[in-house]
Amino acid sequence: MKKMMLILMTITSILMSAACNIGESEKSTKSSNYEKIRKQELSTLQLLENVKVGKYLADSKGMALYYFKNDVSEKSNCSGECLKNWPPFTADKFKVPVGFDKNDFGTITREDSGENQVTYKGYPLYYFVNDKVKGDVNGQGIKKIWYIVNTDTTFK
Repeated sequence: MKKMMLILMTITSILMSAACNIGESEKSTKSSNYEKIRKQELSTLQLLENVKVGKYLADSKGMALYYFKNDVSEKSNCSGECLKNWPPFTADKFKVPVGFDKNDFGTITREDSGENQVTYKGYPLYYFVNDKVKGDVNGQGIKKIWYIVNTDTTFK
């Protein structure tokens, strides 16, 4: 009887292990598919509109993109504590919305992290941490140095 129980437990264990491995394989496939979809989503910028600020540039999730008035062309002056509130917008490849010229976008290599940060007309782009959902533009005009980006944006 003990021998039969041991055999049944061994077989059950093998079957359960195989089932778990199949599940892990499916999870892995789903996970890699999700990453592909996520990367595709991140690759399309969009032009949204807000009653308060008008039209503005956003990532594929609708999160507003900002520029920092203290930056200079091809260089970020936001580092350290600044980056806690204003994370850099990084993307490898992306499409731009109608009204924007793809040639106006580029990247710089951040001195502090070595990360590539997307630029618009040479100026680095950022998110604002207090923008939580699509359509938030809570960073607009903060300290008169943070502004949304749109087709009318000019830099000094």
